[in-house]
Amino acid sequence: MSKFGMYAKFTAKPGQRDELAEILLEAAAAAEAVEECELYIINFTDSDPDTLWVTEVWSRKEAHAASLTREATRAAIQRAMPLIAGVESIPLNPVGGKGLSFADATLL
Repeated sequence: MSKFGMYAKFTAKPGQRDELAEILLEAAAAAEAVEECELYIINFTDSDPDTLWVTEVWSRKEAHAASLTREATRAAIQRAMPLIAGVESIPLNPVGGKGLSFADATLL
């Protein structure tokens, strides 16, 4: 079974990055209780003061989709929306590396 990953780029409204980061960090903390979420990391770069990147890995694509229907996730999205100027996402098919384990060695 293949895993599902995503890079999500959140562009905050000017000056709102840190507040948006706090909401995303709350989402990361909530993801600790979701067994299917294997990785949820919030990142920023010094070169872009309004952008946050979220790196996610899930046990399967359906688990990610189901997470978006959870009450806590929906509430976090509602709180974050006024702070967001734009969102881009890149779906990924993780194939392995440090921190990821796969039961099936044939991934590609």
